[in-house]
Amino acid sequence: MIKTDICIVGAGPGGATTALKLSHLGIPCMLVDKAVFPRDKVCGDAISGKGLMVLRRIDPGIVERFEAATEEQVPVWGIRFGTPTAKQLDIPFRPDYDPANDAKQGFVCKRLDFDNRLVEEVKRRSNVQLFEGISIENYERKANGYLVSNADGSFQVECRILIVANGAYSAFTRHHAKFDKDDGHYAGGVRAYYRNVKGLHPDGFIELHFLKEINPGYLWIFGLPNGYANIGLGMRSDHISQRRYNLTKGLQDIIANHPDFQGRFEDAELLGKITGYGMPLGSKKRQLSGEHYMLVGDAGHLIDPLSGEGIGNAVYSGFIAAEQAQKCLEANDFSASFMNAYDVRVERVLGKDMEVSYQIQQMLARPWLVNLAAWLVLRNPNLMYVISQMYSDMEYRKKALNPLFWIKMMVSKK
Repeated sequence: MIKTDICIVGAGPGGATTALKLSHLGIPCMLVDKAVFPRDKVCGDAISGKGLMVLRRIDPGIVERFEAATEEQVPVWGIRFGTPTAKQLDIPFRPDYDPANDAKQGFVCKRLDFDNRLVEEVKRRSNVQLFEGISIENYERKANGYLVSNADGSFQVECRILIVANGAYSAFTRHHAKFDKDDGHYAGGVRAYYRNVKGLHPDGFIELHFLKEINPGYLWIFGLPNGYANIGLGMRSDHISQRRYNLTKGLQDIIANHPDFQGRFEDAELLGKITGYGMPLGSKKRQLSGEHYMLVGDAGHLIDPLSGEGIGNAVYSGFIAAEQAQKCLEANDFSASFMNAYDVRVERVLGKDMEVSYQIQQMLARPWLVNLAAWLVLRNPNLMYVISQMYSDMEYRKKALNPLFWIKMMVSKK
């Protein structure tokens, strides 16, 4: 049996970031994952500036080394929105951006590569014990923490703080933290990799298409290096059930038959197969911690309800969990009430953002509203600036829910 103060289960972006931050704080920890890296993870592969900002706070070299691997990622400078009436809006993340000189705002990078790079960063840290290829199946509450083990008990770890970062299907989240699966706050998605898709934006704008055929879901197209692209379709789970919608068939039908896309895919090649996955959304407030434990990233249902992006919130929650673990060790207090400071901080940093995202998600489920917004933006360049600001400025996102704000911006001459 191994004894440690902190055991992190799951070495994806949330778990790896927790380990990296603990290492930076001088706190040893153990990190366990069922996979051996590099390994694939079904995802949209978009990495927001939020996650990169947190990693820079831990060690600027992490992001510098990632950005230097230009063969693995494509910088993203904006979003291309497609409306139900086939209008297209190109919204940059910042007005008058300069790709040659401005700081990168985000990337598209296969999770196979991005997650492996984070694990390689973990391997650089002498005070992090990394165990790959070990699946933690059993969680037993002890007087002073948790005993975790693999199925046959040949690998056992006793820890005072358990940080659970093992993804959307975490058994701990379901059986110990008692999270239910609420289809109104859960989404399904399918992802495929294609080569030679036409019409990708030269500055790497990620594409989100709100087609009337799949309302209230959306199609995404994210460009990758060397002519590859991540193509996917996502929809909230309650709508999938109500419509009895098959996401895989829906994606195949759009690519083959939709007039706006069949030409773009006429010479494209499917690489591998279309794969599905679940996305627990952060639109429902839940208790993320308890006595001796914290939930990080997808295991804590922290995926953004609007974009479906989970990497940034996983990285941020891992950063917060590490700092809370430090406080618990210093105070020798692992009670649920003391650990609740983690929930308070996650709510302050991420909660309101996800609440606003959920409200905007509900608004975008109305095709007429999406079409109206596109019509207004195409006729008023000032609104383009506002939407650009919404990407990085939470205050703009909150203001966007007030109709008076939009009226003011439409009449503004700035």
